[in-house]
Amino acid sequence: MSRLALCLVLLSLHAVAAEPSTVPRRPVNTYSIVARDPATGDLGVAVQSHWFSVGATVPWAEAGVGAVATQSFVDPSYGRLGLDLMRAGRPAPDALKGLLAADSASQVRQVAMVDAQGRVSAHTGSNCIAAAGHLVGEGFSVQANMMQKDTVWPAMAKAYRASKGDLAERMLTALEAAESQGGDLRGKQSAALIIVSAKPSGRPWMDRRFDLRVDDHPEPLKELRRLVTLQRAYNFMNEGDLALEHKDTDAALAAYSSAEKLAPGNAEMIFWHAISLVGVDRVDQALPLLQRAYAADPRWRELLTRLPAAGLLPDDPKLLARLKSAK
Repeated sequence: MSRLALCLVLLSLHAVAAEPSTVPRRPVNTYSIVARDPATGDLGVAVQSHWFSVGATVPWAEAGVGAVATQSFVDPSYGRLGLDLMRAGRPAPDALKGLLAADSASQVRQVAMVDAQGRVSAHTGSNCIAAAGHLVGEGFSVQANMMQKDTVWPAMAKAYRASKGDLAERMLTALEAAESQGGDLRGKQSAALIIVSAKPSGRPWMDRRFDLRVDDHPEPLKELRRLVTLQRAYNFMNEGDLALEHKDTDAALAAYSSAEKLAPGNAEMIFWHAISLVGVDRVDQALPLLQRAYAADPRWRELLTRLPAAGLLPDDPKLLARLKSAK
């Protein structure tokens, strides 16, 4: 970041310090994890809370910059300003230290940050509602407040260290470990998970590998895991589309197949897989897929007739009749 941009960030911190912090009357009682994947450099934050739409305020992440969880008597500016400071080159510990110094209500905050180099810092204010605490490990931090037991965050750390798989899987495992220890004293309501790439592409919408929220659900973690699986399937669909753009038909079909294994009953994926097969002259392979899509909902047959006008299928009446009549 330029010197001017850094000055602007510091000026914003002075503005925060000059104004009394507004302390919410109710805490966003929460457990969360921030982490950097040592294998890929991806950055993530995941959270569950007995609070509506926790994903709107607690988790923050930016590709190539860092991830932040701001909770307890939550102040969302820790997310925005924390990312600003880390983008300016400040290590996560320095960024958090500066923000805490500017906050007259730091005693009721709980915040964790990880930067793109895996440097981590966390804070649990002395007035956070018990049981509250955090545990910082190599490239990650887990934190919780208003828990049934003080075993929640140690269980999260243990589960994260022992888990296998990608960052989404490891963070989900940590959240599930928190729930296994009793979790939030008041129960559960919402959850969220964000994972961003190690380096920014210049297209922020492409840098978010996962951006999922469960705003209100009786089993938010189970629903979040379902959504993560579905997101993985759509990620494979996107990989398949990209492979087709590069004329790599085999890679595309392998990606589409992986997507269907993760979401076998998803008619949307089945239909577009079939359309992609038609596009590479594999009509015989497309027909059984179209049959499945039509069986799920006959409106897919109507959509097929509209694709030639959009340039997504050849304007060939004989071909269209064959595709539409797949039964």
